[in-house]
Amino acid sequence: MAKKREILSLSEAMEGLPKDFGFFAEHFSSSVQPKLAAREADRVKAVARQRNFGIGGVLLGIAIFFGFGAFVPEDGYMFGAFIGVFAAIGIIAWGSMELNKLGKETKLMLVEPVTAQFGMSYQLSPGQPGDMASFRSLGLVPGWDRAKYEDRLTGARNETPFEFFEAHLEEKRTTTDGKGRTRTTWVTVFRGQCMVVKFHKQFNGVTKVFRDKGMFNFFEKLGQGKAQKVKLEDPVFEKAFEVYSTDQIEARFLLTPDFMERLVGLERAFKGKQVRCAFAGGEMFLACEGANLLEPGSMYRKMDDLGRVREMLVDFAAIFLLIDAMSLRLTPDALRDPGLGS
Repeated sequence: MAKKREILSLSEAMEGLPKDFGFFAEHFSSSVQPKLAAREADRVKAVARQRNFGIGGVLLGIAIFFGFGAFVPEDGYMFGAFIGVFAAIGIIAWGSMELNKLGKETKLMLVEPVTAQFGMSYQLSPGQPGDMASFRSLGLVPGWDRAKYEDRLTGARNETPFEFFEAHLEEKRTTTDGKGRTRTTWVTVFRGQCMVVKFHKQFNGVTKVFRDKGMFNFFEKLGQGKAQKVKLEDPVFEKAFEVYSTDQIEARFLLTPDFMERLVGLERAFKGKQVRCAFAGGEMFLACEGANLLEPGSMYRKMDDLGRVREMLVDFAAIFLLIDAMSLRLTPDALRDPGLGS
């Protein structure tokens, strides 16, 4: 009876995913689930450690606050609060190290079977991808002074090469007060997902798709150079997006209702916002602001919890479905359409 419930739960976890994800159900039962279950005791121990250190850190911070307030005559409470907060944060971070480490290991146990099945390579902490300059020049991300990248996937889907990664871009800002003192801060200008899909042939023009920004569309238009606004076929998407292109015919061929639906679906699956993309050269560049993807989920859940499995697979599926929406149409024959040039 217990086995029947387990199969039903696994079936529900796989519901709605592309057919070529079907391999994972058997692979999870035979390989992934036993590995996850074997680490459950480690998870329980790490959670308890984090909780105990968290309580200890808070108590230490309170003790420092009142200690300084009682024994330091001048500004004791202010210094106590400052030192107490830092001490508490340090203790809590120390206590969370084991759980964070286990979270990364859990992530790899879920990601690697999928990447292996689809012939992809995966890097947890890559260097700067070579295409970042193109993202900047196309106006998909702003300029930055410091960057961190993670979760880089490279491979092919339906013989269409692609690259996916997450980026956290920061800008250095320096201000000076009335007394001539300078203060430097790092401000996040982009945090989210980036993807590059390489097609079979060069595009004739450059086409850019941005989320509609209402009255701020005027400023978006100023940076488009020779590109002209494109009117989309579907009135819903026409209202939601602003499109600019140097080739109106090509833009309408590329931006079908099906593709636009996938674009919105990817934004929703990524729990993101301000999705935007550009077609240039022979590539599609896509950026979406949002939280981290391909994560193992809450480590307060059991290691083999099927919720964390589904979340990971849904992230992969969203990436694949968007590529499918383009790659199945942009074949060499389709790109030889007279309206797109030879």
